[in-house]
Amino acid sequence: MIARRMTAVAACLLLAAMTGCANGEAANETVAEGEVQPESVPAEMGSGLLNPNLASRDEMASLPGVSDGVVDAIMDGRPFLSVASFHEAISAHVSADDVEGLYGHLWLPLDLNSATADEILLIPGIGDRMLHEFEEYRPYEGMPRFEREMAKYVDDAEVARMAQYVFVQIDLNTATAEEILGVPGVGDRMKHEFEEYRPYTSMEQFRREMGKYVDDGEVARMERYVTIH
Repeated sequence: MIARRMTAVAACLLLAAMTGCANGEAANETVAEGEVQPESVPAEMGSGLLNPNLASRDEMASLPGVSDGVVDAIMDGRPFLSVASFHEAISAHVSADDVEGLYGHLWLPLDLNSATADEILLIPGIGDRMLHEFEEYRPYEGMPRFEREMAKYVDDAEVARMAQYVFVQIDLNTATAEEILGVPGVGDRMKHEFEEYRPYTSMEQFRREMGKYVDDGEVARMERYVTIH
């Protein structure tokens, strides 16, 4: 057993020397069959994303490359109800070369089941191949399905990064407390209101009941994340 291990180590060292690898690392790593190599993105991209519908003016102004014009456009455009409308507002103030960098820090979550191909491709690091995988498994019944399917192609860290950019609507009548609290901007008080009016028979009922507590813009913002099955 020891002899076999020593032989394997010697073979690795010889290979490293022949390929000129530093510190004995292999020059080319073999990609597992079916694995998708994501577009190159800085490690910090997608870490602690700010939501443009919820972030404060100061939070957005602190982001690299964000001008007063960008912040004003976001504040004036709230609430954004689609990634397309958010991108349109941003594009008037940020060059095409700088948009991906901004979206590594500021992003409106997109609906996995209804987002267009163009919207999905705005996620930093998502190319045509990964776009195909996003679309292939529709409809998603929940985020665990997305995470499970994407794990076939990329590692856990990349799955977690991509998951920050997307959501799947929750059912107003069956969602758990944890799922409701997962809706951006919803805290314990609003969770109570979501649950109090069950069962919902229509989205109009949801709008009417939530309209007792928040304005129409906030109702529309929350409505993006919910449905009735």
